[in-house]
Amino acid sequence: MMQLPLFPLNTVLFPGGVLPLRIFETRYIDMVRRSMRDGTPFGICLIREGEEAGEAAQVHPVGTWGRIVDWDRRPDGLLGITFLGEQRFYVKSTWVQKDRLLMAEVTPREWPEDVPLPEEFLSLSALLQRVLGEMPAPYHLLQGGHDRAGWVGARLTELMPLPLEEKQALLEMDDHLARLFRLREAMLAAGG
Repeated sequence: MMQLPLFPLNTVLFPGGVLPLRIFETRYIDMVRRSMRDGTPFGICLIREGEEAGEAAQVHPVGTWGRIVDWDRRPDGLLGITFLGEQRFYVKSTWVQKDRLLMAEVTPREWPEDVPLPEEFLSLSALLQRVLGEMPAPYHLLQGGHDRAGWVGARLTELMPLPLEEKQALLEMDDHLARLFRLREAMLAAGG
C-alpha cells in the first residue's frame, strides 16, 4: 500500500497514455510542484460524484498513477503539464487534507502483459494511427504499439468520444482482447 495524491478529472487515462493538463487551483499547483521537485507520482481518477474544481470530488476506485514529463507556462498564464500514465491502482480509502487535496491509500493493480493484435482488429489500429496523426502535441509521445492489443485498446479508449462510464469499465478490464471486443461494440453503438 502507498499514499498517493489524487487529481479527480472527467477523463480516463491508461498506463502508457499522455494527458495535457492546465493547472490553476492552488492545491494542484502545490501537488505538481512537489511531484516535480521530488519525482513522485500522483494519480488520475475519473470523478464519480462532484466537480473538477472546488470541493474534493468522489472518485471511481480504479485509476492510473504517473509522472510529469514536461511543463510550460501557457499563454493564459496558467501552468501546463504533460502527464504520462504508468500504473493502474485500486483506491482502498480516501481523505481530504486541509488544503482540500484528495489523498488516497492505494494498491497497484497489475497491467497484464500485452499480446499481439489479432488480424480482425487491424482496422482499429489503422483508425488509431489516423487519429494520432491529426492530434497536436503531446500526443506525438505515443509511439509504437500499433501491433499490440493492449496498447491499441488503451489509446483508442482514451481518444474516442465514448461515455466516461464506458471508458472507466474498459480501464478496469484485465483482458486486452476482451477490451478490444467491447471497445469495438461500443464504437459501433456510438456510431449508429
